[in-house]
Amino acid sequence: MDVHLLGVWDYVVISTVLLISSGIGIYCRFTGGKQSTVGEYLFADSNMHVVPVAFSLMASTVSAISLLGNASEIYTFGLQFIILFFGYVIVAPIASYVYLPIFFQLRVTSVYEYLGKRYGTIARLIGSLAYSLQMIFYSGLVLYAPALALEAVTGLSKNVAILSIGLVCTFYSTIGGMKAVIITDVFQSLLMFGALASIPIFAIQQSGSLTEIWRVAKEGNRTDLLNFEIDPTVRHSWFSLIIGGGITFLSQNCVSQTQVQRYLTVKDLKRARQALWLQFPIIVGLNLCTSLSGLAIYARYYDCDPVSNGSITSSDQVTYTFEMVKG
Repeated sequence: MDVHLLGVWDYVVISTVLLISSGIGIYCRFTGGKQSTVGEYLFADSNMHVVPVAFSLMASTVSAISLLGNASEIYTFGLQFIILFFGYVIVAPIASYVYLPIFFQLRVTSVYEYLGKRYGTIARLIGSLAYSLQMIFYSGLVLYAPALALEAVTGLSKNVAILSIGLVCTFYSTIGGMKAVIITDVFQSLLMFGALASIPIFAIQQSGSLTEIWRVAKEGNRTDLLNFEIDPTVRHSWFSLIIGGGITFLSQNCVSQTQVQRYLTVKDLKRARQALWLQFPIIVGLNLCTSLSGLAIYARYYDCDPVSNGSITSSDQVTYTFEMVKG
């Protein structure tokens, strides 16, 4: 395989993205109320529009792990995984009519304030500690995944990549508050959609048509969506994906501090519900892009799997390998 490492313009694009993200934080710090109150810093004065909040809700649950991992999953095991997102349809009404009214009525700064009010200080401390530990480990993984990709295509040290990404994210979040976080989430979400769309477009140019990609994927048993087995040892089935997806989305959208804080950046409960429901087509659209990318990559490598021939060590590497390899 003829591997093409990043060129000058690629580095310009990466630097520009990091600078714009930092610039958003600086802009939000020195405009408006200049992040001088708790309400503005933590909740953007509860004055955000529904659409950017919906994008931010999606972005807070999507990372490089999702972007690289979902495409790899489809590449390796097929489309069945997308059934997971039907679990959201079950959870959204629960979040909308059970959880959101409570948070808006109490207007808590932290979801763990509710635990304290309802069950006492010990329950609040346990919940806070458990969530903090979860986010520490999660943040490490979220930073490590893009660092691996950058190391593969640039030769940049993982430690330098982790430090650079972490510092930029910490910088704009710290000085710009929640408003900067939401605006940056929208900016980065658009970049994610554009980057993922480029994969099937490039693959179609190589294969000739989307129909050809689907034909190859179907011949490789990557398009089966009708597994209704209840056997828990089967990798994917409708039941396991909907139940598992529902529980995952329940924890993310109902009791996660990152999500609840975003709900409270809009004026009222009605707008929070609109943001919650609007998040669904956005996150489904993004995951359809990753799924189509997985099929497109499979159509390219079905007869020369880079894992099997030793070109890469894991299927998690196929996405950026596809982007960086010609021929």
